[in-house]
Amino acid sequence: MRLEAITWERLTEALADRVLRTEAEDGSPWLRIGIDGAPAARPGELADRVADALRLRGRGALVAGTEGFLRPASLRYEYGREDPDSYYSGWFDTGALWREVFAPLEAGGTGRVLPDLWDPASDRATRSPHVGLPPGGALLLHGPFLLGHWFPFDLTVHLRLSPDALERRTDERERWTLPAFARYEQEVGPQDAADVLVRAEDPRHPAWGGLR
Repeated sequence: MRLEAITWERLTEALADRVLRTEAEDGSPWLRIGIDGAPAARPGELADRVADALRLRGRGALVAGTEGFLRPASLRYEYGREDPDSYYSGWFDTGALWREVFAPLEAGGTGRVLPDLWDPASDRATRSPHVGLPPGGALLLHGPFLLGHWFPFDLTVHLRLSPDALERRTDERERWTLPAFARYEQEVGPQDAADVLVRAEDPRHPAWGGLR
């Protein structure tokens, strides 16, 4: 895929315009957008930018992160606190994401989404209220490993870091997670699976391609 240099501001505007031209594949009145990337790539920042741009265009937007859908510590740390395989396949409560985030946005759904479920700091349920997303609105879900679960996204964006950039930009205390991202690259191939690819190793100078 050929990539072109772009600023974050122009990328945000282009993605927001693309969302406006997107229709849900299942006829739902809501759109489901996935912003996939390692924490070091800061997918939440791009999700927030695009959500703000959509609101300025008169569209409802709700941002949610997979860090709000972690499983309890007793399950996450069953094989130790720094097990990359557990991080890859056992940390995030995909069942809760299907139930609380995606199911309400299916055709005929309620449109009432739970923005988060579990607080990892307190290891307790957040007890956050459900949030209603108006028809025509978009959910922007961000986090790592989003493209390996068959989530019903209508548009996907992958923020790619090369292995060297990922290691450089990952906090030393979190570098035990790096094998999980190598496994994700090998098993899922997110740069080919995503609709839009953003190369983000230099946070000041992104490049992008796609919109297939």
